[in-house]
Amino acid sequence: MRKFLGIAVALGLAMLGVACSSSNSSSPTSPTAQTANVFVTGEDAPLASVVGFNVTINSITLTGGSAPQVLSTATTVDFARLLGLRSPMAFNSVPAGTYTGATFSLSSPVISYVDMSTNPPTLSTINGTFNSAGGPTTTTVTVNFPSSMVVAANGLAGLRMDFDIRQSVAVDGSSDVTGVVNPTIYASAVQATDSDAEITDLVGGLVSVDASANSFVIQGPYGHQLTIDVSSSTVFNSGWTINNLAAPAFVGVQGSFQVDGSLMAKSVEVITTSQAFIAGRVLAISPTTGPVQQVTIFVGETSADLVADSRTIQTIDVSSIASSDYDICFFNNLFTNALFNPDHVLVGQRIFVGGSDSNGVFTPQMISLRLQGVYGTMTGTANVVSGNLGSFELQNNALIGYSLGGAPLTVWTGNATLFINTTGLTGLTSGESLVAGGLLFYDQLTAGPIMAAGVIVDPPPAQ
Repeated sequence: MRKFLGIAVALGLAMLGVACSSSNSSSPTSPTAQTANVFVTGEDAPLASVVGFNVTINSITLTGGSAPQVLSTATTVDFARLLGLRSPMAFNSVPAGTYTGATFSLSSPVISYVDMSTNPPTLSTINGTFNSAGGPTTTTVTVNFPSSMVVAANGLAGLRMDFDIRQSVAVDGSSDVTGVVNPTIYASAVQATDSDAEITDLVGGLVSVDASANSFVIQGPYGHQLTIDVSSSTVFNSGWTINNLAAPAFVGVQGSFQVDGSLMAKSVEVITTSQAFIAGRVLAISPTTGPVQQVTIFVGETSADLVADSRTIQTIDVSSIASSDYDICFFNNLFTNALFNPDHVLVGQRIFVGGSDSNGVFTPQMISLRLQGVYGTMTGTANVVSGNLGSFELQNNALIGYSLGGAPLTVWTGNATLFINTTGLTGLTSGESLVAGGLLFYDQLTAGPIMAAGVIVDPPPAQ
């Protein structure tokens, strides 16, 4: 079984290398001779037990020139969901010029964390307060870019925002969340073609398709619409093309911003043609071995008709879902159902459950395994097979560590794995803090998770 899993995961790594929420927070304006466009992406570094960290970004103002805003409409973002993932948050026009930093206006932090010692797990929510200038509910954070953002006239630049929850959310001597937030943010200027600027987490409802123009429009989770362009290089999941896309459908996209505010898709996945969904992290399964009958998840995302379930813990009867209706995002071949099926649902996995909603009753019809990130400390030395093909152990103190009983997670990498802020598999050292982004699969030998990583990140120090 270990040999089979190794072959299948190697194929998965290759797919992740090819493939591997959100919307415009303000409508882009057409560039003129003296303006350019800037996009903003967000991601996160986590804290154990914290499954939700919502903060409202009131504005993002660049340092330099006339101090333009790249985000001016208050936007609430759940940064706890974005570990190892990158979501677009804003797109706006600014005067062409050079900018050296950004000021973030923040308000209303809400922290959700779970107690895994109860059955089922229980959720607690705290309305946080800022321990910084500006008062308990509103604050500003100014960050200098490591390198200046130079925006040419009619050009495109990007701002990458990394909200470090691990350093921002205070805990007491017993490691319990206190509710005090000291916002710690890393920000840098990026180009749309940079590896750390690519959008890796975008799911929306399909609004319209223009096959003749090779584009479609999706409704993002913040209530705005985003145009997606496709090309001959865009990879669709099995059975789908631009010519047979049709609503209703929920679509996943990975790609890069273009100067007009649209995304050029690298990969497009039709997740489901169902009209309702919930998605989030698995907290418990029943039974604990064999085909799963019920899953308990922290709901981080929903369709509009199930929004009342957002930021709650829900237990769902999935006993009626056939193995053939288990999918893996951006990964569709003969190994799909061998790697993810009713026997292979694990605590800690991020899943999407699609179905129908009638009179407040949700009926699940399919499950998709989603990309996610795992933060931890590398233990021991890397096992290098060839180049970046190999594995290493990552000690995690959150859900994955819980599901492994405190043992480290085995992370598989391949020659298509993207290494950011590190030289590759041979450059990793014991004790180093890392984020591995990819898919969590079931390991037959340990009956626990093993990760096929599409990206390994050495998180930058907070500024």
